Amino acid sequence: MRAIVAGAGIVGLTTAIALRKAGIETVVHEQAPEIRAAGAGLGLWANAVAVFDELGLGERLRAIGRPAEMYFRGPGGELIDPPGFSVDDHRYLLVHRVRLNDLLAETVGPDNIRLNSRITGYDETGDGVTARFGDGSTAEADVLIGADGAYSVVRSQLVPGSDAVEHAGHHAWRSVVTPPEGVAVDQGVIVVGDRRTRGGYVPTVDGTVYWLVNQLAADPLRGTAKEQAAERAVHLDTTGWNPALPALIESTPDDKVLYNQIMLVPPLSTWVSDRVALVGDAAHALSPHITAGASLGVEDSMLLARLLVAADSVPAALAGYERDRIPHYRLVNELSKKVEESATPEEFAATYVAFSHWMLNR
Repeated sequence: MRAIVAGAGIVGLTTAIALRKAGIETVVHEQAPEIRAAGAGLGLWANAVAVFDELGLGERLRAIGRPAEMYFRGPGGELIDPPGFSVDDHRYLLVHRVRLNDLLAETVGPDNIRLNSRITGYDETGDGVTARFGDGSTAEADVLIGADGAYSVVRSQLVPGSDAVEHAGHHAWRSVVTPPEGVAVDQGVIVVGDRRTRGGYVPTVDGTVYWLVNQLAADPLRGTAKEQAAERAVHLDTTGWNPALPALIESTPDDKVLYNQIMLVPPLSTWVSDRVALVGDAAHALSPHITAGASLGVEDSMLLARLLVAADSVPAALAGYERDRIPHYRLVNELSKKVEESATPEEFAATYVAFSHWMLNR
């Protein structure tokens, strides 16, 4: 069996590793001239780490990560610990996206990755699928997997009218920085603040610090990305208890502050055809307020690989994949919406840990 994966992000590369480990010849096509990851820090929950363990990458993954815990504080600094949950429901592994992407690309191998290779469409037959690329070339396979993100070309053909939409008023700012002199960061601090803000910082394995600021229902933005982040950091500290976040933002060079208008993929009526399937953000780009999109996408990769090996045919495998994923993500979106609509920091923390508990124990 031969597979083409469109997109060399974290989920696309993980899909390729899972398929190749299952004995499926797989080539990744990436539109960029190099393997690169957009973003800064990334939290991987235990469900994703278990996938990487199964793929034989667990030890190397932990070597580039740092154990962390997702506990929230209110804007006055008070720790919020909802009752009824264990510490395992709060634990995750923080990694740098670039280092993780490098590890995954190295595992796939350069001979199995085509750069400057943007998919523009595909043609299906009863026997396979032919992918078309921007340079006029084509490639044939038994299955095409769209891992090409929220702006997926594969999805746009598979499900017309499914373009990603703005999560109105939802913005995110983040970076990785070396702490400035006089600022010591020895533990993570994540705050649910006023005016629907959330943010904080987490130390990484190499001595740098990952900081982030999010806001839902934000007013129109003004100023530079760095100024926007600093403006919202004020809502995360109402009593002066936590001067580290504004200091970290201030010490970050303007061009190193990453800003995103959050985009969402509306729930899809289908994820597959007989020879094409979607994984990761291409199928279910989620709001980062639950910090689980990558972990859930990694699960897509492993499930798809298992089904392709076990089923009698590619169409049967993809149909089984869709039967599992669509109801699964219907519930993910319901739980995510509950977190988003929380009226207080305490409610946010409680619905958030309820989501992570479900994700890790379902």
